[in-house]
Parts: sequence; structure tokens; C-alpha cells
Amino acid sequence: MKKKATKLLILLFVTLSLTGCTTLLKDKNNHPVKNPETGQTLTKNILCQPTAKETIEQYEKNEIDIKDLPKCSEFNVVSGGYEGKWATLFVKPLAFIIIKLGELLKNYGLAIMVTTILIRLVTLKLTKKTAMQSENMKLAQPELSKLEKKYKNRNDQESLMMKNQEMLGIYKKYNINPMSGCLFSLIQIPLFFAFYEALNRLPVIFEETFLGFQMGTNPLTAISMGQFQYIIFIVLVIGASYLSFKLNASASMSNEQALQMKMVNNMMLVFIGIASLSLSTGIAVYWITNNTFTIIQNLVVKRRKENVKNA
Repeated sequence: MKKKATKLLILLFVTLSLTGCTTLLKDKNNHPVKNPETGQTLTKNILCQPTAKETIEQYEKNEIDIKDLPKCSEFNVVSGGYEGKWATLFVKPLAFIIIKLGELLKNYGLAIMVTTILIRLVTLKLTKKTAMQSENMKLAQPELSKLEKKYKNRNDQESLMMKNQEMLGIYKKYNINPMSGCLFSLIQIPLFFAFYEALNRLPVIFEETFLGFQMGTNPLTAISMGQFQYIIFIVLVIGASYLSFKLNASASMSNEQALQMKMVNNMMLVFIGIASLSLSTGIAVYWITNNTFTIIQNLVVKRRKENVKNA
């Protein structure tokens, strides 16, 4: 059942992501066009008009008509017409919320953080179930260990069926739902790519700065321009991801399974570290805020479980 849910998740994501995707602005030689001031690669299908002179010049130079686009302050969820389910249901509504919060807070970096927190609060009931699984597994671990010993070296069909039935009974006793991990992915994966596209397609974001950092610039580009302070985002992205993985680790795994999971997590951290080189500051702010929320949520759940256990 879990495998079917995973396949459904992948199918859903692929279906949605086939429409309304970000496209890069390219010159006549099919090379990506970069902002001469910040070094960032520009997006062709932006949602609203840029305001920086050098940005406008790049679009005009490459024959992109931006005059019909709304000003970012006037953008709404129906601007630009229908672009497919992905953009209509995810990207544009998210872009609209970020713009309005940015205008309210007078800072688009804070707008990204607040939008991320608001979304996590709205989905709290679903993600909380996932956060509780690790702690529930810890409580169930003694009984699961006994079950493993009971059916050790018993590989016949009848024994396997009896073992699965008893395991389901333990899961039910401790309110463990193996499917809850899919719920977390079902929410997190589309949201990440929705943020990625919304931020890349909003000039009001990639033309702005946050705490002195250019929102549209990624660490790799910044380092090539001698701006080594952007390395901090690589460190924060990896650090937040590591703590999130660590707190989500299940206590019900055997030593062999734990080693395998540790290896997978380490590989994921390497992948995330490499990917963080090309993540813009805006996306990095979302990633760090989102993972920090997950860390705090898991710590709160863990503390409450410990209090209940000791009561």
C-alpha cells in the first residue's frame, strides 16, 4: 500500500509539473541571459514587470515584451491568463501571497519566511502525524524487538502472516501509521517547487535584497564574483537539513537498517549541499525556514511525549 501511495505521489507531481514551468531567458545563441549586476540567470516567463533598469534592458535586448505584464503591485492570481493546473493552483496564488506580505512587511525576505510559516501552520495537523511517528516508534520498540525474536528463523508463509498481524496490532496500539510519511512528502515536494517557480518568476523578489544579500543570486554565482559571504546559506541549508533528518529518524529500525538509513541521509546531505550552490537566496530562505519549523515541531512533539511517559 505504501508503494502504491509513493507511485501516486510521483504521478501527481509529474502531472502537475508538466505545465506552467519556469523557462530561462536565452539570447540568440541560445545561451542563458544573466543580470550584469548580480550575475543571476533571468527568467523568460516572469509574472510581472521588473523595475531595475539593467533588468529591463536585458528583456528588451532579447525582444521580450514586458509592457503587457502587470506591475508586481497589481499582480493577482488570474494575471497572464491560464497557464495550466500547476501554475494556476500553486505558483500564482503563492506569488500573490508573497507579494502582498512583502508590501505589508516592507521586506520580501520576511514575506517568504512568513508565507512559509503560515503554510506550515495550515498543514500542521497533517505534518504533526509524521512528527509523532518517531516518538511512537520508540514506545513500541520493546514489543517490536520481542516480535522479531519470536519469529526469528521462521520464514514459512503461515509464520510471516502471523507476524504481520501481530505487528499491525502493535502499530494500532501505539497509533503508528506507516503511511504518514507519504503525507509529509505529498505536501512538501509540490510546495518546494511552487516556491522555486514563484520566486524565480517574480522580479520584485529577485531584484530585492535581504539582510544585504541579493535575493536572486545563488552562492555559486556570488563566489565567482568574489562574494564569499553567500557561503553562509550553504552551511545553513545543510545544517537545517541534517537536524531535520536526525529528528525524523525512526527508533524501530534494526542496526543494519539504521546504518542503511544513515548512509541514505548522508547521500541526501551531499546532494542537498551540491544543490544549495545553485539555490537563490530567496529559495534558501524558504528551505531554512521550512526545515527550522520542522525541527521545532519535532522537538515539541518529543518533549510532550516524554512528559506523558513520565507522568
